[in-house]
Amino acid sequence: MRAIRLHAFGPPENLRLEEVDDPLPGPGQVRVAVRAAGVHLLDTALREGARGPLPEPVRLPTVPGREVAGVVESLGEGVARLWLGRRVTAHLGFAPGGYAELAVTDVDRVHEIPANLDFAQAVAMIGTGRTVMGIVQSADFGPDAVVVIPAAAGGVGGLLVQYAKNAGAHVVGLAGGPEKAARVQAGGADLAVDYADPGWAEKVRAHLGGRHATLVLDGVGGEVARACVALLGPGGRHLVFGWSAEGIRDGRPYLVDGVSEQVLGPVMMRRTGGPDPMRTLELRALTEAAAGRLVPAVRRFPLGEAAAAHRALQTRRTTGKVVLEP
Repeated sequence: MRAIRLHAFGPPENLRLEEVDDPLPGPGQVRVAVRAAGVHLLDTALREGARGPLPEPVRLPTVPGREVAGVVESLGEGVARLWLGRRVTAHLGFAPGGYAELAVTDVDRVHEIPANLDFAQAVAMIGTGRTVMGIVQSADFGPDAVVVIPAAAGGVGGLLVQYAKNAGAHVVGLAGGPEKAARVQAGGADLAVDYADPGWAEKVRAHLGGRHATLVLDGVGGEVARACVALLGPGGRHLVFGWSAEGIRDGRPYLVDGVSEQVLGPVMMRRTGGPDPMRTLELRALTEAAAGRLVPAVRRFPLGEAAAAHRALQTRRTTGKVVLEP
């Protein structure tokens, strides 16, 4: 099969399309003919040598990627034959192998794709959608809510805009550049502003007409986050689920005492509950997309252009979820 392999940590150009042996499904596993592989910002950090949330450092060479969608084409021992030929999506967890024509995973990880979703939409929901479902557990989207969302043109941000609007909130979306801001406006935000404009915060204040933000949903950090926190009124909350502007790192993100809290990792799982919190969030995300309440935007790249996909994601030249298609 063809796969993207990383032999040395470093720039996007280190991602190479190669011929490798087909993976074999073990007991309790399925092999998926991949039609879409999700690209995550974490993938770019791991490519550079960061460890991130992984239990151990990445071992080279590796096939990156942990989100796939495709068709089950081979079964391991003990797997029911009813899975053969089904359209499925799965998050591979800590195991890599997604940037490839074939991927192997435990059958307990797979979800059948709803009929009205294509492979790219499904892979967007299994990772990015799962994250959104985890974030919104901690948010208050009542009719009096005024929600500010930095990076609202991204995969997570775009879905958060939709979710908040569906819940009746007033939504302000921030994006880098007028084209992205226009996409955020078209995606349902009550106001979309370009945070590269030095006067963007004053535009938000003028739009709100004396009201304050009640909630900031922040995956960016840095100066944009600090300016967003300044828009909050008494009792306002700053939920942090990433800090891309300051780089992915192993330490704590930027937090403001008494205002901010981090809502990923153990917090997300504790609030989800149940024996398998992540699977619960995945099911919720796929259900929202199947019902048409959440529609993921997707930026597609051929598998062989993984380096270009990483470069575009890191330089913020993408909108929606970045997906590789073999």
